[in-house]
Amino acid sequence: MITIILAQLRRRRGRALALAAGILVAATSFSLLTAAVTTSRAETVGTVSANARSAYDLLVRPPGTRTALERQRGLVEADFLSGVFGGITLAQYHRIAGLAGVDTAAPVANLGYLTVNSHLRLDLTGLLAPGVRNQLLRVRPVLTAGPNRFTLADQYLYVTRDPLTDVDARPRGGIEPSVQVQRTATGERPVCWYYDEDSAGVPSTGPFSQWDPAAQEGTSGTPFTMPARTMLSCASAGGRTYADLPVAFPVMLSAIDPAAEARLVGLDRAVTSGRMLRSTDRPTDVTQGPETLARVPVLLSDHAQSAGTVSATVQRLAAGDPAALPGRLSSPGARAFVDGLGGTTAGTLRVDLDTAFRTLGADAPFSSGTYWTVGPVTYRASASGDLEAVPRGAQPLSTWRGGAEQGWIRDVPEENTGTQFRAVTARAEVGCAGIEGTCTDGSGTPTPVLDFVGRYDSAELDRFSTLSGVPLDTYQSPAVTGADAASRAALGGKPLLPDRNLGGFLSQPPTLLTTLDSVGAFFASRLVPTPQAAAPISAVRIRVAGVTGVDAASRARVNAVAAAIRAAYPDLVVDVTAGSSPAPQTIALPGGLRVSEGWTDKGVALRIMSAVDTKSAVLFVLVLVVCALFLGQSALASVRARRGEIGTLRCVGWSTGEVFRLILGELLLIGTVAGAAGALLAYLLAVGFGLHASAAKAALVLPTAVLLALAAGLPPAWRATRLGPLDAVHAPVVAARRARPVRSVRGLALRNLIRVPGRSLLGACGLALGVAAFTVLLGVTLAFRGEVAGSLLGDAVVAQARGVDYASVVLSLLLGAAGAVDVLVLAQRERAADLAVLRACGWSGGELSRLALLEGVWLAAFGGLLGAGAGLGTLALLGRGLLDGGRAVGLGAAGLLAAGAGVVLVCAALAVPARALGRLAPARLLATDG
Repeated sequence: MITIILAQLRRRRGRALALAAGILVAATSFSLLTAAVTTSRAETVGTVSANARSAYDLLVRPPGTRTALERQRGLVEADFLSGVFGGITLAQYHRIAGLAGVDTAAPVANLGYLTVNSHLRLDLTGLLAPGVRNQLLRVRPVLTAGPNRFTLADQYLYVTRDPLTDVDARPRGGIEPSVQVQRTATGERPVCWYYDEDSAGVPSTGPFSQWDPAAQEGTSGTPFTMPARTMLSCASAGGRTYADLPVAFPVMLSAIDPAAEARLVGLDRAVTSGRMLRSTDRPTDVTQGPETLARVPVLLSDHAQSAGTVSATVQRLAAGDPAALPGRLSSPGARAFVDGLGGTTAGTLRVDLDTAFRTLGADAPFSSGTYWTVGPVTYRASASGDLEAVPRGAQPLSTWRGGAEQGWIRDVPEENTGTQFRAVTARAEVGCAGIEGTCTDGSGTPTPVLDFVGRYDSAELDRFSTLSGVPLDTYQSPAVTGADAASRAALGGKPLLPDRNLGGFLSQPPTLLTTLDSVGAFFASRLVPTPQAAAPISAVRIRVAGVTGVDAASRARVNAVAAAIRAAYPDLVVDVTAGSSPAPQTIALPGGLRVSEGWTDKGVALRIMSAVDTKSAVLFVLVLVVCALFLGQSALASVRARRGEIGTLRCVGWSTGEVFRLILGELLLIGTVAGAAGALLAYLLAVGFGLHASAAKAALVLPTAVLLALAAGLPPAWRATRLGPLDAVHAPVVAARRARPVRSVRGLALRNLIRVPGRSLLGACGLALGVAAFTVLLGVTLAFRGEVAGSLLGDAVVAQARGVDYASVVLSLLLGAAGAVDVLVLAQRERAADLAVLRACGWSGGELSRLALLEGVWLAAFGGLLGAGAGLGTLALLGRGLLDGGRAVGLGAAGLLAAGAGVVLVCAALAVPARALGRLAPARLLATDG
């Protein structure tokens, strides 16, 4: 038998080589694609594992803090901590920290926003009028914070070449221990007193003996009244000349466990000056005159967590005779005189608000009296699926009164006149009689004052992957960017950052940190008791011991701790943040501004791992099926081409078993040779493409080729045994019925396909398989991307996994088209006599070529449509939401496009044999048939 097989292969070298090439391509492609799938999965798993560990694995929040939107979308709000002030007791925290499996439990207790007063220093030296002895400058500042602009109060600077000194006015009957005066040839001139302190010139018993009540901070107007904020500063010329713009910062004070923060985010390594907070730090009572103070240890940030840039236009004022200017300023009409002066612009200066925060020292005037708490932002879902931040009414003016019998808080930030999204609540101190530094407490409760132990830079904290970032509201504000071109232009191409508006959309993270033992000093001194005193902690962030990624063991450890917390405290909100990733949410703000904010999408890593396993399995099966069916199609076509030979063998006495062994033996021998060549080729290509390659894996191509040949050869070998001696020598055409005239080449092409349905169906099935595989592969790929995309980690994985998806799709289409072309070319050989008759009857070579191409068009169109329908049906049977989200229409259209591509591929492949067919003479065609 082996001798006959070898003789048959030598006699039909072309067909044997074609089959060997098919097996070689199919087996090598299967090996390469499976290696590519394995490589893609390994890279995906590696990406997920490398980025799965975030700052903490579990987030515990007070009861009722999970919003309806968070529940619906499986998210955690990016700025979740900003509106939460207490809700978890110290006892609950200590029990959670002691649970088995908890490595680090880091609590944070938001207390509220305090105020600190500073100044922006502008260097006006280069803008002074040269050679002028006395001159006035006006500074007109405008603050830009994100898309908003606020006009700040004008400030004035008086510059003189005369010396300025401070004098004690009390010996003269005054009330100020230090009044600035200009020493002129005619005497001392209080050039700043009347503008700043006594603009109305009220009756007095002596110089500097009475303030103008209207000029005192907070006794008239509103906290944002411009005239009350406008001041005149006086400076002597010589050296650098500066103007100071008053600036107030609201600063969030939060309590932490220093040791836990050091383990969680490396806070101890971010300290830039002084020392780190210690777990043993607590308030210390000291006596200062009649008052008892509680000195609270705090750590101050190096940077303000509020953004803003001041653009200051500087004008030289036309004040008339410089020699007369000191006298005009030293009279009760000074304010009216200065405010009414015109001027010319000398220049414009720009300075960042943060510079005023960076210059703060330990003696900075922090107000430890009134502080403020804020509520959360309310969102609603729009019809488009975006979120809308719901604005609130304006802040009540009473929000900015310092306490009992006090006026307005100094220099309330102008941004608080902007759009409000949060409720702002003032927490006044008991019996507070002042607004700076300390407050007198008639109840005997120690007044808390701040004791600065050091400063820290949040940029120096431990870094975590941005793909798996979780909110770190204690140190940084969420990343918010423009969601469309218009919004990005409105933001100047920069991210939207918090400003000093306490009720704004974005809330400032803490810039003052203290210890949990210090919170009682603030709660005990409030005018109205706060429920936060009983449950001060706003959130607990937990890192679970033994977690290394998203493997099953790590997930089990995280879930065990989460279950233990829920069992102990069912009312607390517990979110598993291990394996999460930021998921951008589009949020609409008033004024047409649309921004994108990364909320935390929980369970992203697990969904990716599940989806990639599913996709890999489907790709393995589809590639194997496409390759095997391509070979089976080629083998069936080969058997059909040898019907006459098989019939002859049966006529001379060959049994069905001998025919079966002959057909199958040829295929196995071809598969063995092709597999050996494919093993070497697969290894070289895998190395060249950078896939996971090894000699052992490449050697698997040989048994793969043999198995493919065996699987592909069984059906045609069995079919060959079913043919009787006389059946094999007759063409397998449909029995003739009443003849119908054929009036076009297109009609004859269709009639030829219908006349031999088995052959036509065989050819169509090849392309149908390719198109169906394309549709299924595309559906699986889109479902994979739809399942994992939408978060930063998912998007990174999608971008990484595209190559193997496209390679699988291209292979399926090429093999399907190749199978269809193979059948059509063999069909032309079977019908050589028919074609010779047509040529002898006067058909031109072009008509014969067009006939062959049109048969390919009909066959490919039928196979493509059949494949598109089969692909959609397969996706529907697979389920798993593969046709959800409007993908059915898109995949249907893609299937039709693939069918069209199949037609083009088949016609392109048929172009050469069709042209060759048109050039053959009838005698040559008859010889081919013989």
